[in-house]
Amino acid sequence: MADRPHSAMWVLLMVLVLVSQAICYGGATRLDRWESAIRMPTDDDMDDDELGTRWAILVAGSSGFGNYRHQADVCHAYQLLRKGGLKEENIVVFMYDDIAMHDMNPRPGIVINHPEGDDVYAGVPKDYTGEQVNTHNLFAVLLGDKKAVKGGSGKVVDSKPSDRIFIYYSDHGGPGVLGMPNLPYLYATDFIDVLKKKQKTGSYKEMVIYVEACESGSIFEGIMPKDLNIYVQTASNAQENSYGTYCPGAEPSPPPEYVTCLGDLYSVAWLEDSESHNLKKETIEQQYKTVRERTANSNSYILGSHVMEYGNKSIRSEKLYLYQGFDPSTMNLPPYSNQMDMPMGIVNQRDADILYLWQMYKRTEGSEKKKEMLKQIKDKVEHRTHLDVSVKLIGTLLYGPGKGTPILNSVRAPGLPLVDDWACLKSAVRLFESHCGSLTQYGMKHMRAFANICNSGVSQGSLEEACLAACSGYDHGQWHPSNTGYSA
Repeated sequence: MADRPHSAMWVLLMVLVLVSQAICYGGATRLDRWESAIRMPTDDDMDDDELGTRWAILVAGSSGFGNYRHQADVCHAYQLLRKGGLKEENIVVFMYDDIAMHDMNPRPGIVINHPEGDDVYAGVPKDYTGEQVNTHNLFAVLLGDKKAVKGGSGKVVDSKPSDRIFIYYSDHGGPGVLGMPNLPYLYATDFIDVLKKKQKTGSYKEMVIYVEACESGSIFEGIMPKDLNIYVQTASNAQENSYGTYCPGAEPSPPPEYVTCLGDLYSVAWLEDSESHNLKKETIEQQYKTVRERTANSNSYILGSHVMEYGNKSIRSEKLYLYQGFDPSTMNLPPYSNQMDMPMGIVNQRDADILYLWQMYKRTEGSEKKKEMLKQIKDKVEHRTHLDVSVKLIGTLLYGPGKGTPILNSVRAPGLPLVDDWACLKSAVRLFESHCGSLTQYGMKHMRAFANICNSGVSQGSLEEACLAACSGYDHGQWHPSNTGYSA
């Protein structure tokens, strides 16, 4: 027993000699042979007890075959995480589940996320589908509140202090909001409040959030705290679109029988990066750099977007496997490659549904069916025009000719939130929809206009008067909120 200190000292001296020899004799290769024997305290390859449990929430916030790509993204993410070793019981999936067996799906029961990709739908759990895909259930699941969940599998994130959580959200968005197939939309301030509540429970170690949506940076800009141990990555900044890819007529294009986009530019960038690298070696920061370049689409931000980061950026140095798991088949793949791909053919997220309807129109046979498709396109375009004209007229009525549009479209300086009073924003949206009809996934882009109305101090009475004047006589039809629900 008395010899133990001397033995320990002898072992330490031997290690130092071996290391010094490796350095002196040029020996990165010499040192490599001792790598498996010498384990440093900072080694990221932790055992399961030290790592804790990995949890994931995957959300496709849309419905309809024209939005195929969002559910395809989420199904692909599920397959990636399962191959990485995350257990099904620790992955919660939100998706409307209306595309795999849709009449327009050329491969019934199969969903692909790449033109040459395999089926990503098989085995994906139906935790929350249809009407269960809503903001209320999402927040309850994240908080681990089983009693608050309504319908679905009842699965929640029952995490512990040593656990890590990965959240991936793919959908339409607008300034300050993320879409949901069942209204209301997810508002930034509500989401941040839930993240704060989760942090106060002490029920996770760290969290990583990836968000695919137009203006997704606005969900976190100016309101995301840095002390929640949460790192956030968004597909776009606070004022630009995100894009669908693998779309009909673009390159690379989907198989010719598909009439809709298979994926989203940012989403396929991170998913395909994770599949092609050793995630025990690749860091979050390395993936960010690769995905940023690919999503910029050869630095052409007219045809791409700025991937943004928020929250605790020190988490960027961690290895991806801590959140996405590790697929043993990737052991010999490179840890990181910043090689740029060729520019991707893309479609503005807000125009993807029009592209889908147009593809349907082109392929429809028979005059009556063609007439019906043409009516769908006409109705959708007319309502879009109505929304744009109504918001512009409201700006003129509130601020005067020549001043309305600049005020409604003004963008706050980086670091400032979209709006100072989020309750005012929600009230403004409800007033507008009551008199002018549903905003729809297209009209979400006008959220900035309503935020600026609130920021300029316009009263609710003045706004309602302007909405009445702008939209009086308009036949809401299918777009009335009594049919669609309110966005706020």
